[in-house]
Amino acid sequence: MENILSGFQSLRNVNFKNEILAGLTVAMTMIPESLSFAILAGLSPLTGLYAAFLMGIVTAVFGGRPGMVSGGAGATVVVLIALASSHGVQYLFGAVILAGIIQILVGTFKLGKFVRLIPQPVMYGFLNGLAVIIFMAQVVQFKIVKDGISTWMEGSALMIMAGLTALTIGMVLLFPKITKAVPSSLVAIIIVSALVYFLNIDTKKVIDIASVSGSLPSFHIPEIPFSIDTLKIIFPYALVMAGVGLIESLLTLNMVDEITSTKGKSDQETVAQGIANITNGFFGGMGGCAMVAQTLVNIGAGAKTRISAMVGASTILIIILAGGSVIEQIPMAALVGVMMMVAISTFEWASFRIITKMPKSDIFVGILVAIITVVLHNLALAVLIGVVISALVFSWDSAKRIRARKSVDESGNKVYEIYGPLFFGSTTAFADKFDIANDPDTIIIDFKESRVVDMSAIEALNKITEKYKALNKHVVLKHLSPDCIKLLENASGFIEVNIQEDPTYRVMPK
Repeated sequence: MENILSGFQSLRNVNFKNEILAGLTVAMTMIPESLSFAILAGLSPLTGLYAAFLMGIVTAVFGGRPGMVSGGAGATVVVLIALASSHGVQYLFGAVILAGIIQILVGTFKLGKFVRLIPQPVMYGFLNGLAVIIFMAQVVQFKIVKDGISTWMEGSALMIMAGLTALTIGMVLLFPKITKAVPSSLVAIIIVSALVYFLNIDTKKVIDIASVSGSLPSFHIPEIPFSIDTLKIIFPYALVMAGVGLIESLLTLNMVDEITSTKGKSDQETVAQGIANITNGFFGGMGGCAMVAQTLVNIGAGAKTRISAMVGASTILIIILAGGSVIEQIPMAALVGVMMMVAISTFEWASFRIITKMPKSDIFVGILVAIITVVLHNLALAVLIGVVISALVFSWDSAKRIRARKSVDESGNKVYEIYGPLFFGSTTAFADKFDIANDPDTIIIDFKESRVVDMSAIEALNKITEKYKALNKHVVLKHLSPDCIKLLENASGFIEVNIQEDPTYRVMPK
C-alpha cells in the first residue's frame, strides 16, 4: 500500500501538460526523419514508422533514462543499407534481431559503463559532427523530384520554403519570451501549418515524402534460412549496428545526465535498446537507437519523465492508423525549421570558447571525430578513433613522466626511487635510468611513488635484474603495492625478483 501511495504521490508532481505536449512535438519531428531514412535504405516508409513506434514505446517503458527518445535512427539504418540491397529486407530484420541480442548481452554483463571512458573532446566532436549531419539533412529537404531526378528548388518554390522555414525558426526563438507554457516548436509547427492550409500556399509537405497511413505492425519471423551461412552474412552487420546504436544511445544518456543534473542507468538502457530492436525485427521495424535531436526537443519542451516518450510513440501509432491524412499536410518547412534549431542547440558552441585553453591533442581529436562523423556518418568509427587517439596521447604523456631519484643509503646500497607508472610506454625511459656497470653490489628499486602496471613492465624488470645478475649484483624491489605484488607473483615462472618485506605496505616476502 505504501508503494502505491508513493506512486500516486510521484504522479502528483508530474506536469502532465508539459509531458503530453513534449510527446506530440517529438512525434511531429520524428515522422519525417523516420520516413526519410527508411526510403534512403530502400525500405517501405511504414518500416521506418513502425521502428519509431516500437523503439519509442519499449525504451520508454524499460529504458534507464527518463526523457530520452528512441526511434528509427539513421545512424543504425545506414549500417544496414548494403545488407538490405544485396540480400533483401528479411535479412535486415534478422540482423536487427541479432543486434538486439548482442545489446542485451552487453547490458547483462554491465559493459555499458565503459562509455565513461569516452573523453570530453570526443564528446564535443561527436555532438558537433552530429549537429552538422542534422542540419545538412534539413538542407536536403530543399530538393524536389522532377521527372524522376532530384533537383534543388528554384524561384517561388524556394522562396516560399525558405520563408516558411525562417518563420518557424523565428517563432521557436521568440515564443519562449512570451510564454513557456507550450513548447515553442509545437506552436511553430501548428501556426505554419495553419498558414499554409488557410492561405492555400503551394509548398512541399510530408505527403511529398511518403504516405504515413497503415495498419498495426504484425508479428512475423524473418523469412531467412536458419543456418551458419546466414549467421555469417548478418553477424558483421548486426555487430556494427549494435555498436553504433549503443554508442549513440549511451552518449545521448550522458548528454541528458549533464543537462538535467541527474543520473541514468546505462546498463538498463542497453538492455532496453536490445529488447526494442528484437521487437523491431519480429514486427517489421527497421531498428534504431536513441535519437539525439528528438531527445533534445523532448527535454527542451519540459519533459522530465517517461510519459512524454510514451505519448510520442503512441501518437505515431495513432497517426499510422487514423491521423495520416492530417499529418501528411504538415509543410516540411515547419519541420525543417524545428530541426535546424535542434541542430544549432546540439552544436557545442562552448568548444570554440575554450579552444585556446585546450591541449592541441584534444583540439585535434575533437575536430577529427567531427569530420569522420560528418563525412562517413559512422558514429561508432568516429568515437572509436577518438578514444584510441586520446588513449595513445595519454599513454605518451604518462610515459614521459617516469623519473628516478638516485641516492646511496647508509649500507652503501644504490637506491632508485621511481616516480610515475611503469607500463609499456615508459619501459624504455625506465631502463635508461640505471647505471648497471658502475652500481654497487646491491641495488634497491623503490616503487613507493610508482606502480608496475602490465606485462611490458614485468619484462622491463626482468631485463634489468638479468643485467645486474650477469655482473653478480643483487636487485631488491621495495614498497610494491599489493596489486603489483600479485602481478609479479603471477609471472613468477618468467621473472625472479627479490621483494623486500615492508610491514607498512603488508608485502609478503617472495
